[in-house]
Amino acid sequence: MSDCCSKPPAGDGDRDRRALRRSLLNLTPMDAPSKPEPASCCGGSSDAAESSCCGGAKGRPDFLLWGSLALFLAGVAAHLLIPDGPKWLHVFGHGCYELLVKSWWGLLFGIVAVALIGRLPRELVAAILGRGGSVGGLFRAVGAGVLLDLCNHGILMVGMGLYKRGASLGQTIAFLIASPWNSFSLTLILAALIGWKWMLLFILLSMVIALITGWIADRLVDAGKLPPNPNRVDLPKGYRVGPAIHGVLRSLKPGAENYRHLAKEGLAGSRMVLRWIFFGFVLTAAIRAFVPESDFRDYFGPTLLGMLRTLLATTLMEVCSEGSSPIAADLLTRANAPGNAFVFLMTGAATDYTEVMSLRDTTKSWKSALALPLISTPQVLLIGWLIQHFAK
Repeated sequence: MSDCCSKPPAGDGDRDRRALRRSLLNLTPMDAPSKPEPASCCGGSSDAAESSCCGGAKGRPDFLLWGSLALFLAGVAAHLLIPDGPKWLHVFGHGCYELLVKSWWGLLFGIVAVALIGRLPRELVAAILGRGGSVGGLFRAVGAGVLLDLCNHGILMVGMGLYKRGASLGQTIAFLIASPWNSFSLTLILAALIGWKWMLLFILLSMVIALITGWIADRLVDAGKLPPNPNRVDLPKGYRVGPAIHGVLRSLKPGAENYRHLAKEGLAGSRMVLRWIFFGFVLTAAIRAFVPESDFRDYFGPTLLGMLRTLLATTLMEVCSEGSSPIAADLLTRANAPGNAFVFLMTGAATDYTEVMSLRDTTKSWKSALALPLISTPQVLLIGWLIQHFAK
């Protein structure tokens, strides 16, 4: 017998009506203003996929960044305050100090450039660089890399900024390969050290490698082998560059508050690159402290083995663009190994782990990051061998 006070079981219609009423109560009105997404650590919108864009999980310190920076600053302090310390500490400290003196302006310029690029509409970047995946777009990226007078550490931050604003993977890689030592000032230094003939040849060959590598990378993206840039945009019909540039200039109006925001945006956008740059500085100083210089010179003769050793050394050593030109000149003039000199200059851009790891953090793809060394390194070694063969 059923209880007289118990409710009759609800029918399907009653359950549906109650479920609909609950869902309506939870709906947000159409005209309610949506809350803006909080900015991520890298200056963009918040996204689960970008939670680790600056290293480490949200709320946890970036141990690589702060640990490398602490060791680097400790080396600089040792150079300035402990001149009579152990030999290894003296060499390590001097290496950190030398890298700071040579690269501070490039790092500062790179941070400023990242802030400025962040103010550029993606459509404007696409209009300046041309259509991603096209040959014309690659030529523009290579031309920008060759003409931009900036050291490789600043170039790296600029390249990552361009990718975030919509440059294709091929354009980004071509820009990075063509950039590090092809700036105007360093070109003149290299010409004075090795002569105009070798300098012009090296520049032409580096541009060829940049174009080929970028073209292959874009073709792999088209084939679905590499992920496309999620930031890519298509230009709307009738898009005009002039008004967009005027809008950017208005956003850069003078003022302490605006400059403070620019500095904050530049540091946030550069953080993922700075962590690898400081790590590279510390590793380079440590190699100098514990690897004898005489061994370094003897290993890089005009042989295939010497060329492979050169490739390994430039992969491990974070040699800035100012330092790479004199070392390459020494390989050409003193070791009589012009092929090794070219390999030394080029593999600093092709296999440098700071570039690979920065690409990994920016693209969120190991495939995209490893495309840089895997595509370009065989070309560099082949051309280096040909240079060495015909220079005999």
